[in-house]
Amino acid sequence: MNLSQTVLKTLNSNSVSLEQWNSIKQFALTTLGISDISATDCLLDQYIPKYQEWLQQGYHADLDYMVKHGSKRYTPHELVADTKSVIVVRLNYLPQAYCFKGIRKTLSTPSENAAISVYAHGRDYHKVLRQKLSKLSDFIQSVFPKHSARVFTDSAPVLEKPLAEKAGLGWIGKNSNLLHPVDGSFFFIGCIYSNLDFSAFAQSPITDQCGKCQACIKACPTNAIVNNKVIDANKCISYLTIENKGMIPMQYRQAIGNRIYGCDDCQLVCPINKGAPVTAESDFLARAYLSNQSLMDLAQWSEQEFLKKTEGSAIRRIGYQAWLRNIYIALGNAPFSKEIIMLLEKAKQTHVSNALLLEHINWGIQQQMAKI
Repeated sequence: MNLSQTVLKTLNSNSVSLEQWNSIKQFALTTLGISDISATDCLLDQYIPKYQEWLQQGYHADLDYMVKHGSKRYTPHELVADTKSVIVVRLNYLPQAYCFKGIRKTLSTPSENAAISVYAHGRDYHKVLRQKLSKLSDFIQSVFPKHSARVFTDSAPVLEKPLAEKAGLGWIGKNSNLLHPVDGSFFFIGCIYSNLDFSAFAQSPITDQCGKCQACIKACPTNAIVNNKVIDANKCISYLTIENKGMIPMQYRQAIGNRIYGCDDCQLVCPINKGAPVTAESDFLARAYLSNQSLMDLAQWSEQEFLKKTEGSAIRRIGYQAWLRNIYIALGNAPFSKEIIMLLEKAKQTHVSNALLLEHINWGIQQQMAKI
């Protein structure tokens, strides 16, 4: 018995009516402020070969959790018993409109200010979206008392983007992000694994509209988009500055530029995002001390300041050491400044027994000195 037959055997019809689904949808969109909602079945056969090849190529770097759960990642009922369908939602997070015109030049210009991935400017999305999904699941249970479910927000072995694509919430673009023709790609994806079958209410699939566009591929600073829709995490700045806790490989340090937490370049140059809407979620509005801030100012945060100012933020999870490591790389890439060299020399004395930070401080000093 193949995977499809196994999953199909677990699917049982239920009496969910269109009127009931519409009430669920209305609650999600109006009461919870979710940007879009749909549902899909659990069959992910078409995505499995590409996912397995991605792992075999080692493109997951040292993200061991991508491997250890095995087939649970693409077989929902193995992860949560009796799962019949998956409800998928999108939640827009862009805190303010940005100017698409001339964005390429802006991204490639050395800067004394830090670049932090847009999604991390506000409150940690895991908390915000999980809370909304939990409330949505409770509401569904009020309509269907037998409803049993688990909610996921990038917190378990779940193939969110394939599920969202199947549910008709967008298409997976060349940069591997889910794209929507109106909302672009600045949104989070959340899933509810349900023991009820809502798959009949899936939206119509959205045709891939990337066409011949190569904007994201050309814009990637480290050439991490190695093939259409395939990302090599070993090269990706988001991986290097967030997931990676060790040395940042020498060959990628200059390309990192001023990016100290994540990277948005492939999204910022995407024409689909020209009209991306600003979020209606106040929790995602940018915190002043994380937006357009001086690298030198951020480098002087004590660990206590870091913990206080990143409280409730996704940034806190990388820890103070990785935060400083990333900033020291960015200071080396900044325009020449005697003040930067002095700051790095002082940091050298402060972290004299920390081999990881010393490596990146010394590199930063060398880069600054080379610009004299």
